[in-house]
Formats: sequence, structure tokens, C-alpha cells
Amino acid sequence: MGSTIWVGLSLFLVGIGSFAFFTDSPPMTILANVLWNNTHSSTMMALPLFIFMGEILFRSKISENLFKGLSPWMSFLPGRLIHVNIIASSLFAAVSGSSAATTATVGKITLPELLKRNYDRSLSLGSLAGAGTLGFLIPPSMIMLVYGIVAEVSIGKLFIAGVIPGILLAAAFSGFTIIRCIVNPDLAPKGESYTWADRIKSLPLLLPVCILIVMVLGSIYAGWATPTEAASVGVVGALFFALLSRSLNKDIFWEAVLGAVKTSSMIMLIVVGASYLSVAVGYLGIPASLTQWIGTLGLSRFQLIMLMSIMYIILGCLLDGFSMIVMSLPLALPLIIAAGFDPLWFGIYLIMMIEVAQITPPVGFNLFVINGLVRDDVLKIAWYALPSFLMILAVVAIVTLYPDIVLWLPNQMVH
Repeated sequence: MGSTIWVGLSLFLVGIGSFAFFTDSPPMTILANVLWNNTHSSTMMALPLFIFMGEILFRSKISENLFKGLSPWMSFLPGRLIHVNIIASSLFAAVSGSSAATTATVGKITLPELLKRNYDRSLSLGSLAGAGTLGFLIPPSMIMLVYGIVAEVSIGKLFIAGVIPGILLAAAFSGFTIIRCIVNPDLAPKGESYTWADRIKSLPLLLPVCILIVMVLGSIYAGWATPTEAASVGVVGALFFALLSRSLNKDIFWEAVLGAVKTSSMIMLIVVGASYLSVAVGYLGIPASLTQWIGTLGLSRFQLIMLMSIMYIILGCLLDGFSMIVMSLPLALPLIIAAGFDPLWFGIYLIMMIEVAQITPPVGFNLFVINGLVRDDVLKIAWYALPSFLMILAVVAIVTLYPDIVLWLPNQMVH
């Protein structure tokens, strides 16, 4: 990382060095097997398809219409349009799969309106920084796909497992906003009022995103489609609604294609490099030795999770989410399984810890996205996001004490 080499290439180099210097196994033969095993599966096709769907929505009018459709429904709550940050992020997260894309898309639309109407700056920016992280937790999620592939966990179940924690976290963000604005109503000044007729008229603007959510997640939950098939349906649906809104032309289409190719290539390089390093780490016996050593410490299950949470908070200050997964999982997953935790539950826990990383300096991506939108100092935005940081950790504690919050919905799925 410190050598400024791409993360994916650095993982390959460390893996090759591990095989060459510490084992008798042929590094290039194993590399060829890892490359084939990680790229020929149909599951991997879901990754570029979901990214492409998010790119189409990001560049079309669908996201802009989402703000217009939500505004009348949020006007009666304490905090008013600040809730649009949270609800729009939740809905866009359910069709984009990316935290940075969610933050950028929602922020481009909401922040100019909120600041123009004299909403409190710290609450406006802080709520967006926190809500933008829902792009990782609410499915479909690029991070979930990477975790599912590396940890060999069902991606369909992983998607569905993120729904209840995602709703719980969004509710926590909204609840905090309501309490703040009840205590100090000046944080969200009164704006235009809406009638019920206005609210009913706004519903068609919300339909494209809601229909896509039902198509993608509903088909997976009902057992009608695999994540890859659901992603294909999502792409077709996104193209249809973008054409319907008359916001898709040849230039925008090719921008979406190129954006999807670049992002997919970056993630695939990291995933394959991580898989290769995982094999090298396994050959060296590091996970088994580390598991045995941790076992001698006599830590309880919750002490282990607390220790890992501290580790992930520190890692989150230095690494991006994809790197956190692929660099820590070969060591962390055996410990988690040995302690009796479900790998499916751990996936959701880890994704929430990556959400924390999105709003912690100096590498918090959401902070830089918002900085690009409003030009505030990154550390100042991080301070605004501190309540969101604490709320994510609170939800992590809740799902650790009550793991059925994560596991109940996947267990109801049609197999």
C-alpha cells in the first residue's frame, strides 16, 4: 500500500513472494488455477451487472425525480427535508450498490436545496455522510458481492440479511434528526407546505426506484432468480425507466458502460489478488496458528468481537472497504467460525464496520465525496458525521447481541 502500487497488484506480489520464498509450491501454476476459479463462475457476472445498473440510474433523471417525489412526504416530520437525505439514500442504495455513488447522487440533488433554504449545515452534511454509507448495507451491494465470493457465503442470503439492519440504521439516522430538530427547531426552518393532493401527485416519481427494488430483491427472496439473473433484470429495468424519463442518450449510455467497466475491473483485480493471497496464507498455516493463539487467550465471543471492532476502526482509517475485506478475511474468518459465529452474520457485521470506515478520516471516501460537493474541510465534515459514526457502532452492538436481526430473514427464504 505504501509503495503506491495498486491494491490488487500488491496482493498478487505478496502472494507470489510467499509461495516463492516460504513454500515449494509453484506460484504461477497456483495463480492460473485461482484466476480461472474466480472468473469463470456465473456468480461473478452479478458484479458488473449491478454496477452497470447503478451507473444508469446515477446518470439519468431517475435519481433527481426521487428527490422531487420524496420532498412532499417528509415535510411534516421534524427535520423536514433532511429526511430526504436519509430516505433517498436508502432507496438509491437498494438499486446502486455503492456507498460513494449513493452519497454523490443524493448529495448533488439535496445539498444545494438544503443549504439554499438555510437548513443547519452540520446536520445536513452529517446526515448525508452517514446515510450515504447505506449503499453498502442495503442490497444489492458491491461489498456484499466481494465478501460472498471471498468467504464463499451465499450472495442471495447475504443480500437479504442486509435488509433489516439497513432499515434499522436508516431509522436510527432519522430518529436522531427528529430528536435534534425537536430540541432545536431552527435547525430545519419551515419551508413550503404540501397538501395531500401534492403528495399523491408525487408518487409516480417514486415508482421507478420502488419497482426496481421489488424486481431485484423480490425475485431473489422468492427464489425465482439468482443474484446474477436478478442483476440482469435490474439492468433491463433501469434502461427502460431511463428511456421512459427521456434522460438516456448515446453519450450517457457509453459513459455508464465505461464507468461500469472501470469499476468492475478495479474490483475484480482486488478480488482475484485477495483470493490468491488467501491461498498463500493457507499454505503457510497462518490462519490455523493465529486461531490457536487466540484460543489460548481465553477471550469470550463478545470480547473477540470488541477486539475485532477496534481493529476494523483502525484499519478503516487507513484502507478502503474492499481492501479491508480481502486483507483481513483470511485471518479473521477462521477466528469467527471457531468462536461460533455464523459467517453470514459476520458478513453483515463487517459491512457495517466498513460503513464506519467511509466516514473516518483520513481515508473516509464519503467525506471526500461531500468535500467535492461543498468544499468544506474534510475534518470538519468528519466532525459533522460523528453522530452517524456512533449510531452505526450502536447498531453493530445491537446485531451482535441479537444476531437473529440479521439471520431471521435469510432463514425464511425459499430454497
